[in-house]
Amino acid sequence: MGTERWDEPDTIRWILANCQTWAVVGLANNPTRAAYGVARFLQQHGKRIVPIHPAAETVWGEQGYATLADVPFEVDCVDVFRRSNEAGQFVDQALEVGAKAVWFQLGVVDLSAYDRARQAGLRMVMDHCPAIEWGQHGPRAAAG
Repeated sequence: MGTERWDEPDTIRWILANCQTWAVVGLANNPTRAAYGVARFLQQHGKRIVPIHPAAETVWGEQGYATLADVPFEVDCVDVFRRSNEAGQFVDQALEVGAKAVWFQLGVVDLSAYDRARQAGLRMVMDHCPAIEWGQHGPRAAAG
């Protein structure tokens, strides 16, 4: 952890703690896809999920949208489940909709997209999964 510039623990902690509304790019009503389970995990940990998929399906009780631009409310983090060669466009779209952060899932890496995001002031993580990172870096419940 922390060996690459795109997986800084402080950035991971900030995103998990401060981003409440997560647009999940590639999320459809398909239980066999990783996005389906990760979205449920985020939802179970108090995050609002927003499915972004051309089919605009409702997933886990949340209305889906065909594109990020179609979402009629603020999105904090854009969580991308797309191939690396398709992922960079979602950094640009995240900037257009005013997101605070972008998260590229396991295996998704685009260095030029990362550089664009950081230069524009977005926090960004690549090649990681929030469900995996939660145990070490997610917000802790108050001790009691």
